[in-house]
Amino acid sequence: MQAWQVHENGEPGEVMRLAEVDRPEPGEGQLLLKVRAANINFPDALLCRGHYQVRPPLPFTPGVEICGETEDGRRVIANPALPYGGFAEYAVADAAALLPAPDALDDAEAAALHIGYQTGWFGLHRRAHLQEGETLLVHAAAGGVGSAAVQLGKAAGAKVIGVVGGADKAEVARELGCDLVIDRRADDVVAAVKEATGGRGADVIYDPVGGDAYAKSAKCVAFEGRIVVVGFASGAIPSPALNHALVKNYSIMGLHWGLYNTKDPRAIARCHDELTELATKGAIKPLVSECVPMSGAAAAVQRVADGVTTGRVAVLPQDGAA
Repeated sequence: MQAWQVHENGEPGEVMRLAEVDRPEPGEGQLLLKVRAANINFPDALLCRGHYQVRPPLPFTPGVEICGETEDGRRVIANPALPYGGFAEYAVADAAALLPAPDALDDAEAAALHIGYQTGWFGLHRRAHLQEGETLLVHAAAGGVGSAAVQLGKAAGAKVIGVVGGADKAEVARELGCDLVIDRRADDVVAAVKEATGGRGADVIYDPVGGDAYAKSAKCVAFEGRIVVVGFASGAIPSPALNHALVKNYSIMGLHWGLYNTKDPRAIARCHDELTELATKGAIKPLVSECVPMSGAAAAVQRVADGVTTGRVAVLPQDGAA
């Protein structure tokens, strides 16, 4: 079968190599899955660079989120068990963690439902307890993680402010349903948020970016507001001034969704039921901006790493496969 492999750490476009390899052999409690679509996540780029919290042995195949098909024909969502990731024609995954792919979504959309939307749901509801009528500020609102948070915020009845970088991404954020879009390249983010909220600030701030985005968040969070830290796509990890959080009376909370796999796996299944219901109602629908064949995977991962994509990019390994 064909699979992309990383033999040394570096930039995805430089270290990912397409190769003919044997199909992986499932271990105890695992199943072999035919990959119908693999969604590209920022962690795939971090894996290539050797900067992710999980470092599989070299060589490995990246691709942490797929829509796959079991040998008995079930269409499922899975996180492949590294080193046999999803940028291949076949992957393996833990049988106990498989989730049914919603009928309302096609393969590429289903592949993009899991990590980003689970992270958004746990961040907004389990951690920040977002309430109807509150103001939600989402950084990188046109990206894969941000677009999921925008849709989930709207589904919860929140007023959603999206922060983006550039006019093209601003248009995407508007189409997603943001009530207000702020272009960080052209606008004063803090002033715009305060103006839109009558000086109060945002009740919940969803930050997958870190760096300067976090600094701005601390300046426009509301009294008893909650800043949810979900990642550092900017590459800069901020050092919060805890005296500022004390004086302004706001919360800083982290969200490491992967921990729920070991700490509370039943919560993941319950969340998937909620997401499936929302997808069936049409309240959420993953924004898949591009689908690429197997041959285009490395270049696509590099584009995601460079922050030039909107929504999600999916790899279709079976497209044109022999």
